[in-house]
Amino acid sequence: MTDDAVIWNRLAALLPEAEAQEVKDCWDIGEQEAGLGLLVSGMLGHRVPISETVRAQISVLAETWGERETLTPRILRCRVDGPSDHLKLIEGDGSIVPEAIGGAEQDLAGLVLVPWIACVRCGQVLMRAHARESWGDLSYLARHYIITTPNRVTVLRRFPADSSSVAFAALQRACSDAP
Repeated sequence: MTDDAVIWNRLAALLPEAEAQEVKDCWDIGEQEAGLGLLVSGMLGHRVPISETVRAQISVLAETWGERETLTPRILRCRVDGPSDHLKLIEGDGSIVPEAIGGAEQDLAGLVLVPWIACVRCGQVLMRAHARESWGDLSYLARHYIITTPNRVTVLRRFPADSSSVAFAALQRACSDAP
């Protein structure tokens, strides 16, 4: 079983049994997009308390399956409860970094960095790097995922476009090692 499938089943298990099975079935038949919608709807409908890290993990899965833009407003309404986590979904705070600087590689030049998930312990930030389209909006898909220093100026690590889960795991590991 892949790591994503393990995470999927762990998240589904937060729901009542019948709804959890529906979400798991969506994975099994390749309907991840529908399953994510069911997962988030179930969490909202049952007011399931989740941690900030779980909320961020759901956002990463939504990004992986092309549903982040659609589901983000609902993910942000999910009830956060329990002990303080070290990762926090900061999606939608309106901030952007005009361009990567300070150690950024050439292929980040001209991309807009959008803060996504932050570590409240060490301050590192996972960002999505988007191109600006000719009509002014940001590209639908991220071109890269990057982890920056707390001041969001220096790029510490860069990941390719299809690596949102890998980038999230790297942020988790880095934060777990932080004092």
